Amino acid sequence: MAQRVIFHVDANSAFLSWSAAYRVKVLGEDVDLRDVPSVVAGDKESRRSIILAKSPPAKKYGIHTGEPLFQALEKCPDLKVIPPDYELYVQASRQFMAMLREFSPVVEQYSIDEAWVDMTGTQRLWGAPRLAAEQMRRRIYEELGFTVNVGISSNKLLAKMAGDFEKPNKVHTLYPEELEAKFWPLPVRELFLVGGATQRKLNRMGIYTIGDLAQADEKVLKKRLGKHGETIWHFANGRNADAVIPEPTENKGYGNSTTTAWDVVTEEEAQKVFLGLCETVGMRLRRDGKCGSCVSIRLRTSDFQQASHQMILSGATNITTQLFDAACKLFRELWDGVTPLRQLGVQVTRLSSEPYQQFDFLSGLSPQQYERKLRLDEAVDALRDKFGEDIIRRGRFAQNPEEHMAGGLSRFRRTGVTKPVPKEF
Repeated sequence: MAQRVIFHVDANSAFLSWSAAYRVKVLGEDVDLRDVPSVVAGDKESRRSIILAKSPPAKKYGIHTGEPLFQALEKCPDLKVIPPDYELYVQASRQFMAMLREFSPVVEQYSIDEAWVDMTGTQRLWGAPRLAAEQMRRRIYEELGFTVNVGISSNKLLAKMAGDFEKPNKVHTLYPEELEAKFWPLPVRELFLVGGATQRKLNRMGIYTIGDLAQADEKVLKKRLGKHGETIWHFANGRNADAVIPEPTENKGYGNSTTTAWDVVTEEEAQKVFLGLCETVGMRLRRDGKCGSCVSIRLRTSDFQQASHQMILSGATNITTQLFDAACKLFRELWDGVTPLRQLGVQVTRLSSEPYQQFDFLSGLSPQQYERKLRLDEAVDALRDKFGEDIIRRGRFAQNPEEHMAGGLSRFRRTGVTKPVPKEF
């Protein structure tokens, strides 16, 4: 049986590259954002604004994705800041994925700017894997105007790791026989699914490189880190049997979070944020015909410490007020009442396609009341779908309507409302 050939294709600094390509090719601007210190970020006046993408010259100033914009401006006062254009990014992503499907019908989109492509059996069409990858890289640049990294291997994990090697605009291979030379010397933190907390645990065990992890005792790792230890041990040894799946898998949960423009220091302020989050999460659940029986919240303090808490409901629901009541209960149990908060999030998991409830005298909710709440939510959803989010909002948001549908997604990505964008750029 022929060895599988998997590509991982990742757009370099996608948001900035797509904006730059559009401005040069469509708007006719002389300055290419990729050639000057520039970033994609939100409103300069808002504390919540973070760097979404950066140019190579901006990277030389020590600016990195995810840092607050005000810090980046301190490093480079002349930094050119452009706002995100999600309509453009969605259109660019569609063109990107369509281009990949010209090389193979088996494309699994991993995020808006990256995908795996199963190139097994395409050698007669496109030649050897590296030759095919070079053709792909050149066509994307010549026809769509941005660069990509292409990682090549026999499985998805190693292809993704290869794609993260030197950037931008490169093709790299990482086959099983190349692990010892190319993969094992890397810091263990660079392994897929190894975060900061796992890195610290591994370091305490004397494991500092991916090679150290690959050669460690699997049983010890599983005892210390549980199932996750076993998983990353297999990853360090280059083992991953996942197939490239062309169709997206069904959601396992629905969540939303927001970074506030101010420090949340009272329960009343937090409740207002949670209500806005539950509005968006509940709407998405109902739109997909899903209910959930587990609600969790996530908090991030002003000094970037994180905490989370969850509860199992007496039934599966998608009613906004029930989700909100659960979030408030969790918040009261988790928050110390003093520490300022800068980010709050809500997630609903343990999904079901049908609602179910346990009704009792203590719940204060009869079957008839439950049905009325559900019908009310569905009526509000229908109005918002037809006339826009702002057609109706709760009285709590009368003085501040902007926050009544809160969350990390832009309004465009929540509603699908677009402004005209050229088909090609």
